[in-house]
Amino acid sequence: MNATTAPPAEGSCPRNTLIIQQIIPVLYFVVFVAGILLNGVSGWIFFYVPSSKSFIVYLKNIVVSDFLMSLTFPFKILGDSGLGPWQLNVFVCRVSAVLFYVNMYVSIMFFGLVGFDRYYKIVKPLLTSFIQSVNYSKVLSVLVWSLTLLLAIPNMILTNRSARKATRVKCMDLKNELGLKWHKASNYIFVAIFWIVFLSLVIFYTAITRKIFKSHLKSRKNSISVKRKSSRNIFSIMFVFFVCFVPYHVARIPYTRSQTETHYSCQSKEILFYVKEFSLLLSAVNVCLDPIIYFFLCQPFREILCKKLHIPLRAQRDSETSKPKRGNITQESTDTL
Repeated sequence: MNATTAPPAEGSCPRNTLIIQQIIPVLYFVVFVAGILLNGVSGWIFFYVPSSKSFIVYLKNIVVSDFLMSLTFPFKILGDSGLGPWQLNVFVCRVSAVLFYVNMYVSIMFFGLVGFDRYYKIVKPLLTSFIQSVNYSKVLSVLVWSLTLLLAIPNMILTNRSARKATRVKCMDLKNELGLKWHKASNYIFVAIFWIVFLSLVIFYTAITRKIFKSHLKSRKNSISVKRKSSRNIFSIMFVFFVCFVPYHVARIPYTRSQTETHYSCQSKEILFYVKEFSLLLSAVNVCLDPIIYFFLCQPFREILCKKLHIPLRAQRDSETSKPKRGNITQESTDTL
């Protein structure tokens, strides 16, 4: 028997132990360490940033979701590597894996709200109202967390079949009949939410880019620097979404079907499993890239971080105060894009 292939459990297919027990856990460990450090620093900086604007409230929620998501990594690392007891894999199936997805989709939805907020701030400034108030953003934040938990918690409750000691615990074997159906339905819903948010961000940031460029072309002042800044801010968000989340959401539906339907061959299931695992790892890398977005997106975050690190911002302030009043609206928009 091949030493790098796990013996198949009853009714399952063999998998490469080098990949699932060594390579993937090591990569998750690197992401975990980086994610805890970066989000710890981000949370520390945001503690000093007042929640004076709605998009700052959304960014703070993203920091919380990323930090909580990072805390689920050790359970996956220990479970996949086989370093923990077999009961740990049961805990992963019932609790920590569900919390992983909860925080991932919370983060995705809050980035959608950030895009929506910036769209109305820049493209539709005359229509801004209570939608951009801090209190309204806090209510929306509660709704986002509540909706995500409402969809995810049944996956915990319905994973209630008794578990027995095994070399590899399969999460699908722990779900009852209703749990399998809810697992499939909730995955379809979450995937739909992602694509709605992703396409909305494309629309929002396309409109924002056009608005900023047109405004500064009219004034014919600082158009090059503003173009660079707005492009940097917008494409940093879209880059993270495209690299971290798109691969996983392309693979998610085929993989879910391979879990819940019987007509897939062992080879197909194995390929889809590896595609899902590595694309999910890319989604996890998001917790390391989001702090970079905060730096580009949020001027108060950037200023406090530079102050804490004793990096002077005199040149930046001088250049901003020298800008004409006519460009104040669009300049503020690019500083908080």
